[in-house]
Amino acid sequence: MTPARDDDQAAERVVIRDKRRIDPSGGKVKAADAAESDAAKADKSKRSETTDKATEASVAAEAETTAAGQDAPEGATKERKPNHAAPEVAEDESAVEAELAEVTAGALGAELEALRADLDERTKDLQRVTAEYANYRKRVDRDRGLAAEQTTGQVLSALLPVLDDLDRAREHGDLVGPFAAVAEQLVAALGKFGLTAFGEKGDPFDPTRHEAVAHLTSAEVSEPTCVNVMRRGYLLGDRLLRAALVAVADPE
Repeated sequence: MTPARDDDQAAERVVIRDKRRIDPSGGKVKAADAAESDAAKADKSKRSETTDKATEASVAAEAETTAAGQDAPEGATKERKPNHAAPEVAEDESAVEAELAEVTAGALGAELEALRADLDERTKDLQRVTAEYANYRKRVDRDRGLAAEQTTGQVLSALLPVLDDLDRAREHGDLVGPFAAVAEQLVAALGKFGLTAFGEKGDPFDPTRHEAVAHLTSAEVSEPTCVNVMRRGYLLGDRLLRAALVAVADPE
């Protein structure tokens, strides 16, 4: 290759390089923009370095302050100002606690009095119910006894005519042999239920137990006396079941 040809090729490459640096719109070369971009990068780098140094200095100062605080003696601590409001706050708290205790005691006392009143009322109710139940039991037992006695009296009253026949048979001498044994067993069985006979010749006259069907006068008696018994009377326990029919002799 000849030297002239080499020079031409070098000049062509320079022209091509210069064309690349020219604005496509046919304007100016952006050399100034490139310079400004380089200056901005340099400024940014300086600011970054300055910021890093300031951060390192702040961290170092904080570390020194911490170390100094840890190494300082207890007596070297910063003196605090006295708090004059603390006693007043303590007094207020004490007053509030005392008032609260008083209110609580009053509420408890009122509640205790209410409970005592309620207890007294319930005790009286229990005593009243207990007394009513005891009276009820007594009344029931009494009514039950009266009902049983009335029922027994009705049954025995139905058997009294049979006993009257046995008495008449005994007076006439007909109550002998096995029939007499049966009569005695019947009288004994009825006696277990509380049946008792009364009305004998010579008994004093008792208008509450005797029914007088005849009156006589006699010098042999000093008071009204039963001189003849037409029908004997019967008692069921203490209750009169039937009065006796008698003839009464009065003194002359």
